[in-house]
Amino acid sequence: MSRDQRRVVRALVDAHGQTYAEEAGIRLKDTPQPLYRLLVLAHLLSARISSSIAVATARALHEAGLRDPRRMADADWQERVDALGRGGYRRYDERTATQLGDGATLLTERWGGDLRRLRKEADGEVPEMGRLIQEFPGVGPTGADIFLREAQRVWPEAAPYLDRKALRGAERLGLPDDPDRLLDLAGTTEPAVLAAALVRASVDKEVARDILDRAG
Repeated sequence: MSRDQRRVVRALVDAHGQTYAEEAGIRLKDTPQPLYRLLVLAHLLSARISSSIAVATARALHEAGLRDPRRMADADWQERVDALGRGGYRRYDERTATQLGDGATLLTERWGGDLRRLRKEADGEVPEMGRLIQEFPGVGPTGADIFLREAQRVWPEAAPYLDRKALRGAERLGLPDDPDRLLDLAGTTEPAVLAAALVRASVDKEVARDILDRAG
């Protein structure tokens, strides 16, 4: 069974081993701008909207120059709405435009525009990082999970971070729901990459079906 499960994990990572940050064109580093772009992406992905639209919208915001908290806060509301619309994020555009502006102001005023200061305030404690991330307007538990799931690549104290959605993907694939066992099956695959692949299986039955066919 373990050998079969390893084949499933390998097929999954080979087909879907890309983080959402990578898909959105974010070269994640432990520096202010990429971390801020990841926060915005996590905010967008946490809404009830397809991940492809959320990713496209994150790219549209970047292309509009809204790539750091100062520029996001300084942009007028309509500029943010227009950028969200260009990404296809129309259902929530007006509310999200307000939340992004307010969140950028919060980040600037409380943490000097640098999420590494939030990390320092949390003293590396993952639950506290999650709690602080939820202080941003529009970012709830789901958004905090998304952020930490991706940020574990550059914030090693958060790793391994396999949240409930990732574990649901494992269950759908007939894999164990224990993070340690999943990491063992994944071998040298980074936890962030494994988590993103598992989430894709969680949200898309066709992905899970295709992977099981490949591994079979």
